[in-house]
Amino acid sequence: MGNRVIDVDVRFQEAAAVGRTESVAYAHLSVELGHFYAEDFGAGCQELRDRFARIAEWSAMISVLANRGLTAGRQPRISTCFMVDDYFHRFGSPREVIEQVQSAAAAQGLVLDYVARESSFARHDGVEVAQMVVDALVVEPPRNTTGSRPPLSESGWLSNGMRSPGHVDAPAMTLPRPWSPPVQSGDPRHSIFVDVELWSGEPGSRVWACALLASVWQMARLGVLRHRGETLMQPHRLTGELPDSWDALPAVVQLNPAAAPFCAYRTLTLMDTQYLPVEMAVRTILGQAAVPPAIAQQITSRASGEGLRLPGELVDRLSYVFIGG
Repeated sequence: MGNRVIDVDVRFQEAAAVGRTESVAYAHLSVELGHFYAEDFGAGCQELRDRFARIAEWSAMISVLANRGLTAGRQPRISTCFMVDDYFHRFGSPREVIEQVQSAAAAQGLVLDYVARESSFARHDGVEVAQMVVDALVVEPPRNTTGSRPPLSESGWLSNGMRSPGHVDAPAMTLPRPWSPPVQSGDPRHSIFVDVELWSGEPGSRVWACALLASVWQMARLGVLRHRGETLMQPHRLTGELPDSWDALPAVVQLNPAAAPFCAYRTLTLMDTQYLPVEMAVRTILGQAAVPPAIAQQITSRASGEGLRLPGELVDRLSYVFIGG
């Protein structure tokens, strides 16, 4: 029919590749002043007051940690936060519980900027947040395994290395297979093997483990959680009285109008030594959590613009102070 007169250039691209990744404001350091559970409010809240007294002894070091890596003369942006358990056991009301925590902190000269509800890190605004984080885990394929143990998606267990093999029947007329120890990834001189249960129960009625919810909490503080490019759990500024119902309380509430941003480039968590095993599990989880490249690049660029050099691994942006009784 003659020479071609129209060139058609057709290109296909995933919608996720062109979607906008929403940005958030960042403090330099997010300081958690504790997880609070029902038992912390017994005996006239004495345990609560004692804990803040121990935390106050470390408060002078917070600004020192926040200044690490900052250009000389730059004033660090520091925000404080705490989390209340309304997932495993609901107690009291937001109005009485949060006011008690604020009062106990204020008696030691501590200002609380934000409060979060633990249940919001399981599900928030119709988004299965805990499941979203589980789906983002990149599990290292175990070497020399037999396949006798089901994968993470079925078992709900995550490890930091290669497990000791379970019982597998040896072929007839052969010697039993010898036992072999679990091995931590990274070929350390001596292994410290960790196996973490992420949930219990069946799909549709799962109870998420404390370690997984604490991992989501850390990711929220680091500003890496997005759902279809949009940020999750933006802080809600308190304008009136706290509600009487936990369900009526937003996921994250800003208590201090003058607070620095909730999200931060790094986190510092001050807590009792009893939570050390949980935080070991958190580090195991976050060590295998994949952050989408667009989000990772966005945060790195923002930090670089302020002269900060962030560790590439998410887990290396976490710091702790474990305070004994």
